[in-house]
Amino acid sequence: MLDRRFILEHADQVAENCRNRGVDADVAQLVELEQRRKSLLQEIQDLNQQANTVSKSIGQAKDESEREARKEEGRQLREQKDTKQKEHDELDEQIADIQSGIPNMTHPAAPIGEDDKSNLELRRGNTDVPSFDFDILDHVELGQKHDMIDFEAGARIAGAGFYFLKNDGVLLELALQQYAVQHLVKNGFTPVITPDLAYTEILHGTGYIPRGPETQIYSIENTNLNLVATAEITLGGMQAGQTVDSEQLPMKLCGISHCFRTEAGAAGRATRGLYRVHQFTKVEMFAFTTPDDSEEMLEHFCGIECDIFDGLGIPYRVVDTATGDLGGPAYRKYDLEAWMPGRGDDGEFGEVTSTSNCTDFQARRLNARYKVKGEKGTKFLHTLNGTAIAISRAIIAVMENYQQADGSIVVPEALRPWMGKEVIGHES
Repeated sequence: MLDRRFILEHADQVAENCRNRGVDADVAQLVELEQRRKSLLQEIQDLNQQANTVSKSIGQAKDESEREARKEEGRQLREQKDTKQKEHDELDEQIADIQSGIPNMTHPAAPIGEDDKSNLELRRGNTDVPSFDFDILDHVELGQKHDMIDFEAGARIAGAGFYFLKNDGVLLELALQQYAVQHLVKNGFTPVITPDLAYTEILHGTGYIPRGPETQIYSIENTNLNLVATAEITLGGMQAGQTVDSEQLPMKLCGISHCFRTEAGAAGRATRGLYRVHQFTKVEMFAFTTPDDSEEMLEHFCGIECDIFDGLGIPYRVVDTATGDLGGPAYRKYDLEAWMPGRGDDGEFGEVTSTSNCTDFQARRLNARYKVKGEKGTKFLHTLNGTAIAISRAIIAVMENYQQADGSIVVPEALRPWMGKEVIGHES
């Protein structure tokens, strides 16, 4: 969350940022409540001082009657103090509730707009959008043709939005995982397989809303546990309540996890098949840095995502995410959108990865800190996350871009060591 003092000292700027991001947060009310809270706090301190003074004077009373009178005066002062303290604590809770709903500040260069239509294209990848001289199939049709994906069986056992991967579909998923993990390890990331469950407070700490009408999270009934929507949650939670030495920074982690999302309301041709599902596997990048290093780390993460998709030979573009399309914790976010020939009528770009600099927004909620040798006190870490590969969407991009006129699918050269073949649909 944003620092309360920062909000108070930059109330107009914070309020404008909320408007730009489409967030209904009453910053003016927070300022008003904080003024009342401070006034009450002063009254509490005054009453406490008066009560202490009266308490010390009891022994100086001339007689029993005066002693009892002073005792009664002290009791009344402490009762008044307790009443004021209760009012103060209620105000503090109201302020904290408003504060928790205020998003992170936004990088000055981020485009201002209410949704992804205002995203700004920054660059394109090394591979051109393919031109086909035959009627193409989308990944659903290709998956059926080669017995790689079974949506009907998935729906029978868990409902719409679930699926089985089979045969070369399994090999393709595992190949993509290995490809991404090996690339990240070479770039200094520590590989981690994370839990698929996390406590509610960890989700809150990373900025996710685990319960309520707007949630995208599956929660476990009668427990404090939730299925994670991304390894960002568990990787960020690894440092909750911890303090690290600055010499250990940056910490770069590569998390492999299943991801579970309710995806309420999603429908339509653009989201059919594997594009928007309730469960998928993802290889996630996460970093803890000092404040001075987080912007450079964001560019590093974006560069890695580009390298991964350039290595796969998939056409893509990188966009700077508009204010209205940013998640609450993100200070700046880049999306990488891959070309998907079967999406829409003539093919479209579809988001396959994103990377965000969350500055100290998550760390402040998680109480994740670092200390510098020779300096007093601790400081909040900066956190960054980035998708290396969301496997289900990467499968779409590979299948659709590499399809051939006879319906076969060429395996990208980078994946062949793990696939053990050059073509899906031919004996090879």
